[in-house]
Amino acid sequence: MKKIKTKIASVMTALAVTVVLSASFISCGGKKADSDFVFKIGTANSGLCGAPLHIAIDKGIFEEEFGKAGLKYETIEIDIQQASALAVAKKIDASLGLAGSLVPQMDNGLEISFLTGVHTGCTKFYVRSDSPYNTIDDLKGKTVGFCGVQDSSTIAFQRKFFDYGHIPFGPDAEFKIAVYGMTDLPIALSNGAVEAVGLHDPIAYIAERDYGFKKILDTTEDEKFSQEYCCLTFVSTETAQKYPEHTKAFVRAVLKASAYVQANPKDSAQLQLDNKQMTGDLEQNAYLLSTYNYTPSVGLAKKTVHDSISQLVEMGVMQNVKDENKFVEEHFVSFDDVPDSYVYNSDGTYTETKITKLAQK
Repeated sequence: MKKIKTKIASVMTALAVTVVLSASFISCGGKKADSDFVFKIGTANSGLCGAPLHIAIDKGIFEEEFGKAGLKYETIEIDIQQASALAVAKKIDASLGLAGSLVPQMDNGLEISFLTGVHTGCTKFYVRSDSPYNTIDDLKGKTVGFCGVQDSSTIAFQRKFFDYGHIPFGPDAEFKIAVYGMTDLPIALSNGAVEAVGLHDPIAYIAERDYGFKKILDTTEDEKFSQEYCCLTFVSTETAQKYPEHTKAFVRAVLKASAYVQANPKDSAQLQLDNKQMTGDLEQNAYLLSTYNYTPSVGLAKKTVHDSISQLVEMGVMQNVKDENKFVEEHFVSFDDVPDSYVYNSDGTYTETKITKLAQK
């Protein structure tokens, strides 16, 4: 009996050692895997409104946030229009994009999760200066030009059109869509091929200046859209699940960079030019950045996603969503130890804060 006890004790000791060693191996292996993983951030040296990604690079904010967590990252130049596809294909892990274009794609299984709001504005709608139309409501039965059927400008128009009680989508839609290249849209409006157009800056700003178009909706000024972000950051859903610490570092960096742009639009525009992330005129770029609201927020970004999904479901654009709240939870990532927002201070520091309402420009 004594020998049996000794044998059992020996086996138990061996098992305990094995468990400890295995646990140690898994822990070390996990840490090693995390520290070896390189979080890939998609950026584009052409989009003015993508300033926070540029500033996070130029001001060393990515370097600071990933560095203090002992994590690796890299930035990759991409076509920003392909960002979500690249994230799904695992070519990048995170980037930013127009919510209006991305949210409807989730209805068909786009596996990305939103993280933060970046800014409002940058999308505007115009008619000719001599047009009798003054609001989106006046465009029932008219032809409107967009740069794509699923472009964020199209989605914004449909949502506002729906607010006026019109049918915005499907075979019975009470307006017609005409698709042109972005730079061709002002010409189409000027020549009378369409009654109105939806444009993104800087084309919108230039068209208004050069053609004298009448603005009938500005998403930064509109009561509805001024409380929603037009541009949001996102991450591959798989990456968020596997590498939450990397995702947190990205979120903190973007929140800080957005806060910096909000406080320093001209300096941000100058940095973009200096680092060849943008072309154009400093004063024009700085002015446009100042017209958007770059106050960042995690909570209001989630509300933006919820509100847009809710209306798109009601409009019939998103037909596969059975439970709106559940759908949002599945496509939005937030962390208890990451603040809702930051404010940039004049002494170069950042203060954590919570944003409950966005200022209307």
